[in-house]
Amino acid sequence: MNEGRPSRTAQRVAVRRAAHQLLDRPLILNDPFALKIIGADAAAATAAKAEGRVSSSFRAFMAVRSRYSEDELAACVARGVRQYVVLGAGLDTFAWRNPWGDLSDPVRVFEVDFPATQHWKRQRLANVGMGEPASLTFAPVDFESQTLADGLRAAGFRTDQPAYFSWLGVTMYLTREAFESTVRFIGSLPPGGGVTFDYAVERSELGVFEKLALDHLGKKVASLGEPFQLFFRPAELREAMSGMGFTNIEDVGRDELNARYLKDRADGLRVRGGIGRILRARNEFRAS
Repeated sequence: MNEGRPSRTAQRVAVRRAAHQLLDRPLILNDPFALKIIGADAAAATAAKAEGRVSSSFRAFMAVRSRYSEDELAACVARGVRQYVVLGAGLDTFAWRNPWGDLSDPVRVFEVDFPATQHWKRQRLANVGMGEPASLTFAPVDFESQTLADGLRAAGFRTDQPAYFSWLGVTMYLTREAFESTVRFIGSLPPGGGVTFDYAVERSELGVFEKLALDHLGKKVASLGEPFQLFFRPAELREAMSGMGFTNIEDVGRDELNARYLKDRADGLRVRGGIGRILRARNEFRAS
């Protein structure tokens, strides 16, 4: 992140989510607000430019990772979790689609992001007439001077209650120290919740064409001032998460995601390549 400026990659992700609403049928993630939040001009540009195999693969992965994370949220809500934290929220729209937002015991949504990015989002919301739901709380966190725990507490987050965290499109931009401190905080909360995040696979684990794709993407995000920093070997990451107290760990890549969400599609939409994976880890109830 550049100080004082909103994330440029957050805007690109939002454009791809909007493109999914326009170009793909059936929808993996039904998100009518994705189009509204980026504006009509951006949506039109998206429809004109989003063709092509590489673009469609990125679009598929971004739609699938959100669907996967929200499926896990539903499982946590069924177990009684009522706090949902979106880390690096960008232009995420779940709070406007929250099916549990108006219940007598609502699911509260906490959006965590850099202050500049949240200010930019809230301006966009006002410009397109999207009011802020009562169940949504913005939690701006300046990581130079605040911890995640402090920022959430200031926003009314309850550390004595379980929570589920969605952490998409973020870990690859972090230092290992920042990643581990965040995971340990999530693991310190009362059992019942957990976390879902996507991550970049260590280059040595990739094939020739995947290395070329990673190098190309890495140059592109670096040119936006947000370079990739953190990569994982899948087996080592699963072991590390287990060592930090998480259980019921699921680590999925292209083949599992295609089989679960993109099987037998007439339009051929697929996740291709293996540079990104998704990991789900639960902070489950343990016998005393």
